[in-house]
Amino acid sequence: MKKGDHLFLVDGSGYIFRAYHALPPLTRKSDGLPTSAVLGFCNMVWKLTQDARNTDVGIVPTHFAVIFDYSSKTFRSDLYPEYKANRSAPPEDLIPQFGLIRQATRAFNLPCLETEGYEADDLIATYCRLACEAGADTTIISSDKDLMQLVGPTVAMYDPMKDRQIGVPEVIEKWGVPPEKMIDLQALTGDSVDNVPGVPGIGPKTAAQLLEQFGDLDALLARAGEIKQDKRRESIIANADKARISRELVTLKNDVPVSEGLDQFVLQAPDGPRLIGFLKTMEFTSLTRRVAEATGTDPGDVAATAVTIERADTAHGPDMGFGAPAAAENIPAPSDEAPAEAAKQGDTPSLLSALRLEAATARKIDTGAYVSIRDAATLRAWIAEAMETGIVAFDIEASSPDPMQAELIGLSMATAPGRAAYVPLAHKSGNGDLLGGGVVENQIPIREALGILKPLLEDKSVLKIVQELKYDLVVMSRHGIDVAPFDDTMLISYVLDAGTSGGHGMAALSEKWLGHSPIALKDLAGSGRSFVGFDQVDIDKATAYAAEHADVTLRLWRVLKPRLAAKGLVSVYERLERPLVPVLARMEQRGISVDRQILSRLSGELAQGAARLEDEIYQLVGERINIGSPKQLGDILFGRMGLPGGSKTKTGQWSTSAQLLEDLAAEGHELPRKIVDWRQLTKLKSTYTDALPGFVHPDTKRVHTSYALAATTTGRLSSSDPNLQNIPVRTVEGRKIRTAFIADKGNKLVSADYSQIELRVLAHVAEIPQLKQAFADGADIHAITASEMFNVPVEGMPAEIRRRAKAINFGIIYGISAFGLANQLSIPREEAGAYIKKYFERFPGIRDYIDATKAYAREYGYVETIFGRRIHYPEIRSSNPSVRAFNERASINARLQGTAADIIRRAMIRMDDALEKAKLSARMLLQVHDELVFETVEAEVEATIPVVRHVMENAAMPAVSMSVPLHVDARAADNWEEAH
Repeated sequence: MKKGDHLFLVDGSGYIFRAYHALPPLTRKSDGLPTSAVLGFCNMVWKLTQDARNTDVGIVPTHFAVIFDYSSKTFRSDLYPEYKANRSAPPEDLIPQFGLIRQATRAFNLPCLETEGYEADDLIATYCRLACEAGADTTIISSDKDLMQLVGPTVAMYDPMKDRQIGVPEVIEKWGVPPEKMIDLQALTGDSVDNVPGVPGIGPKTAAQLLEQFGDLDALLARAGEIKQDKRRESIIANADKARISRELVTLKNDVPVSEGLDQFVLQAPDGPRLIGFLKTMEFTSLTRRVAEATGTDPGDVAATAVTIERADTAHGPDMGFGAPAAAENIPAPSDEAPAEAAKQGDTPSLLSALRLEAATARKIDTGAYVSIRDAATLRAWIAEAMETGIVAFDIEASSPDPMQAELIGLSMATAPGRAAYVPLAHKSGNGDLLGGGVVENQIPIREALGILKPLLEDKSVLKIVQELKYDLVVMSRHGIDVAPFDDTMLISYVLDAGTSGGHGMAALSEKWLGHSPIALKDLAGSGRSFVGFDQVDIDKATAYAAEHADVTLRLWRVLKPRLAAKGLVSVYERLERPLVPVLARMEQRGISVDRQILSRLSGELAQGAARLEDEIYQLVGERINIGSPKQLGDILFGRMGLPGGSKTKTGQWSTSAQLLEDLAAEGHELPRKIVDWRQLTKLKSTYTDALPGFVHPDTKRVHTSYALAATTTGRLSSSDPNLQNIPVRTVEGRKIRTAFIADKGNKLVSADYSQIELRVLAHVAEIPQLKQAFADGADIHAITASEMFNVPVEGMPAEIRRRAKAINFGIIYGISAFGLANQLSIPREEAGAYIKKYFERFPGIRDYIDATKAYAREYGYVETIFGRRIHYPEIRSSNPSVRAFNERASINARLQGTAADIIRRAMIRMDDALEKAKLSARMLLQVHDELVFETVEAEVEATIPVVRHVMENAAMPAVSMSVPLHVDARAADNWEEAH
């Protein structure tokens, strides 16, 4: 090797786990051999070598090698026995693929290197040194931070998953230190994956600051007494020996005795027939075709090679140097101190998406291949197959979108892609004719079918995969079946991509990830007046539709589930989303009682109030008009009266949006004020007092709202049919409607509401000393703010001063402008602007938080809650200033509102168990923003409230130690309003 040459060193060990986690489980059709890691590895190596030979990419390697770990036991194990001791065994389906991946490397005509007693990183360090001494350049194909200590003038790294070069500037940008200080930084921070101890409490950002201050690790340890922060100083002094041993563990050896020289790494073109023979044996059809086209080889002329799994391959070293945690190491999750580049890049690189898509569509969707199960014996055979597989996707077809009243019509299941069936249970003859006859023959009776299905759906060893599971849980629970364990593809998608376009419904996900448009219900059952129930659909057509749902759901799961690990979002899904599904299902089934007489009386009062406002509006206008007509209102307000702020919509008529009318009303215009009030009264009447009685269930006599988990970008729940989230609590009329929600006789409703939770989260994340102290002291936060801003004593403070501080406190969370605050407080815009300016001067940490949040969102395209939930704002980089500004304001609020939503989710998930453990009969009925509503027997009220308050106030623990205490106000009463 000589000057001008360029060596590519591929971190093969990292590639194996990247490939394994990038793809869903795949097996060879002929014998069931696991192949997902092999396919991913081959795809990545092929793309890398093809790009490497393309002079357009700028860097063309002359030498190329793939390097693997030999085993987990190395010289470091002798140095520190606990090194990597906590790594678990690799996944069972990955073990037989280790040897195959080495065979794949040789099939690509590439050197395959490993040395007993050393890690792949040590070999990479050694070959980097040899290449440097020969005057050549080196590119390490990896993104592993352990290798960044090697980066320098002649050594760079390249991450092909994100098409990103990593040089000295990129190392400094990510870690805050140059490559030559990465060893010292890692010595301080340690590594939980490899069990490198480091210094407790020292993260990357702190380590970088210390190294910048003291120069290097030795100087830091020698002068540790100079560190000002007590805990930091004490930890470094007490753990100095751990830092030193950690430095030895993370330092890569660059003098490994190697048998292969650099001249043996000259990049050779692949042997087409040999490589194609290997790929054909592995049954990688798509890749075989691409390789054949590139090499000019006819795959039909090439016989599959003998690729076998010998015992020596699977037993080569105790665990091939890998353990399950290595996946997390190679696909890092973002943290507060070092956001992961994988998260920053998302799924932009086409390679990873292409791999997932290829795996998902490897077996084309053929709806004509699905089976209709019409007898018990066939159903039992399918269930046995699902039991053996351990995974089954299922979906139900029912008579109503309301799960509390829906009757089962059929159920579909899929055990593998393309292997799906439908079990019709209650189809009627007539082929869509509403006058059709009775039940179709040859259907398994519902009770018998459910009796056969129950053991499968409740079997703890079989994973049930469903799209939008909660509906199915409620329906199946009504039939005495508790489905578990489960995964919900809608929620997986929501965790991964909340805030991005496309939605999380099955059809949207199928088109996005599978390139397939599922059969639409309207194509089978019609729509509008021509709609017929699904039970009227011909069973053959119903089979194609329903079984496709199960098939697509299974394929989506195989594509989406690995992305959770790849993006570091497994804990968000498993701790905040999935366990909440059965909680909400139980709440929906419980429902809440309403008093029809109260609703009837309120409806009359609202009608009278609306009529009175109508007369006043007619007098102001000078004629009777249709107040519900936006066109008439626009012509009068802006055409005839010439009020300011008028703008026309795309249809050419004046806009009369609620916000515009509110702004005009705040400026003192009487007509817009009365129109706003009229709209509110008529909406309350139509949406609640008139509509709620229609939602009373005929059997339970209670109202059962439906909660949606994936409907908002921030993680907040929404409710519908009826929507109980939007009952206004700041108006007298809205509060009166809450009086209609009552406890049953002998019971009380308990309302538990977080007090100012978003302000508390703000004080925590922005680290505002004055606010944190106020919350710790239990002081009036708005009075404290007013005192800070206006230099007014808390004692005897005028109510108006406190009101202004309150408006600013809550307005800042939502990115309020001077114009908005002026309207809210009815003050000049200049005065409002001065208030906001002074607020930031008194609480500079809030401005820092806002600026940091916007900068983070612009760079990464999302913000995170303190629990790791991601809320995406893809348009935050928009060239349109108004769009960009809106996304910036939303991102500022999202982190706070999202964290508050996560906290109440955690409380809800823990609540039922806590109440049961305390032997209390209280049942959680409603969740409305920051409030939970329970029903309990009157005698248990005093015992229930402390349990509820304890769970809610400690919901963030132990994941997050809040520096600001959470506080919950809880009361009991006969109706919801009095309890609030």
